[in-house]
Amino acid sequence: MADPENTAIIIVAAGRGTRAGGDVPKQWREIGGRSVLARTVAAFAGCGRIVVVLHPDDMARGLAEFAGRVTLVAGGASRADSVRNALETLVSAGISRVLVHDGARPFVSSALIGRVTDALASAPAAAPALRVTDALWTGAGGYVTGTAPRDGLFRAQTPQGFRFPAILDAHRAHPGGAADDVEVALAAGLDVAIVEGEEENIKITLPGDFARAERMLKDRMDIRTGNGFDVHAFTEGDHVMLCGVRVAHTKALLGHSDADVGMHALTDAIYGALAAGDIGRHFPPSDPQWKGAASHIFLAHAAAIAREKGYGLSNADVTLICERPKIGPHAIDMARELARIAGADPDRISVKATTSERLGFTGREEGIAALATVTLVKS
Repeated sequence: MADPENTAIIIVAAGRGTRAGGDVPKQWREIGGRSVLARTVAAFAGCGRIVVVLHPDDMARGLAEFAGRVTLVAGGASRADSVRNALETLVSAGISRVLVHDGARPFVSSALIGRVTDALASAPAAAPALRVTDALWTGAGGYVTGTAPRDGLFRAQTPQGFRFPAILDAHRAHPGGAADDVEVALAAGLDVAIVEGEEENIKITLPGDFARAERMLKDRMDIRTGNGFDVHAFTEGDHVMLCGVRVAHTKALLGHSDADVGMHALTDAIYGALAAGDIGRHFPPSDPQWKGAASHIFLAHAAAIAREKGYGLSNADVTLICERPKIGPHAIDMARELARIAGADPDRISVKATTSERLGFTGREEGIAALATVTLVKS
C-alpha cells in the first residue's frame, strides 16, 4: 500500500440522503450500534490523512465525533464542489495521492484500498468497479420497453484514487455537474485504471440497505482477543518512556529498544490476537538495527498487520504496574498517543496503573511491568 504520509483520503458525507428515509441523514444513522460514517472513517485508519466533508449543518456533530482525528471541511452545493473544497485544503500538505470515498460505503476493505493505491504507481487515476453481469432492460410506466447490451459496462465504486496534482487541476477546470470524480478525471484527459471491486462494498442508499448492512455485520463478525505482558528493569537515567509519553523520573528503563514496557505489552497483545507471534519474531533483538529503536515502530507494524487482515481495534486495556513514577497525570495523554500510533479511536484505548503493594520487584522499585488486553473485530 502507498505511503500514508503522502496519501490523503477524502470522505464525502455532505449530502442529506433523503432516499434512505429516517429522521437524520443516512451517514449519521447507526448500523450495529455505530454510525455509518464512523464505520467508514474507521476503515481508513492508518491509510493516510483523513478529510471528511460535511454539510455545514453537521459540523458541530462532526467535531463531537471526530475532533482531533480527521480534518473537517464544509461541503458545497454539489458533490463536485465538496470534493474540490477538500482538495484545496490539501494544497500545501505535501500530498501526492488522494482517495475519494463515499461516506455511505462503510464496508470498504483494506484489500480494496490497497488495490486502488497500488494502481496509482502506474496510472494517474484508478477506481474499483464490478462488471455488469445481469441483463439490462429499458422501461417506462412499469413495463419493459426494450433491452440494452451489457458488454463493457461496469458498476462504479469508491474509493477512487488519483495522483493529487492531476485531480486538483481537473477539478479546478471542470464546469461542474459530474456524477463522480472519475468523470472529472476523464474530462481532463486522464487515464483511469479499473481495479476489481467488491460486492460487499455497498453504498447505503435506500431504506432496505440498512437491513442488508445489519445482516452483513452479523455474517462477517470475527472477534479476536489477545494479551501481552512485559517487564523492564530500571537503570541510570532521568526519564522513562511509557505508552509513547516521556515521563520524568529518577531512573530509566533498561532494554534493547527504548524499553517502553506499556507499548511492548500492547504490541504483543495485538500480535497474539492475530496469532502472529510477538515482537521478538518481527524485530529480533539479535538484529542491531533495532537497538534503541522507538517502540512506536513495533506498535504501528502490529496495527498495520491487523488492518491488512481486515481487523479493527475494538478496544485495548493497558495496565502499568509500578510504585513510581505516578501514571495518573499522564494516563490520558498515553491513551491518546497509543491511539494515534495504532490508528484507532482514542475512546477505544484505556491506560491505567496499579501498584503491587510493595511486594515483588515492582514493589521494591526495581522495574516496571505491564499487561495489555485487546479485542480485534473484523468488520
